[in-house]
Amino acid sequence: MNFLKKAFADMKESAKEQHKVDRANFEAVKAESKANFAEAKAMGNPETHKKMMQAERDAQVKEANERKAAAEARIANLKK
Repeated sequence: MNFLKKAFADMKESAKEQHKVDRANFEAVKAESKANFAEAKAMGNPETHKKMMQAERDAQVKEANERKAAAEARIANLKK
């Protein structure tokens, strides 16, 4: 009988912990949904859209420059 009590107590504790995980995931999805909605709403404003697109392009240029520098460094190492 003691075994069953321990088993059910463990299952109860596990269910509580899983509920915490589920709740945290729900809150995260809810926050992401609100953020997506706010971004979509902001895209309707031409100035905001322009700023967001410029920031995205700047990030792409930075990444391309980093890749270029890494490739040039590899070439330089081969010429040594």
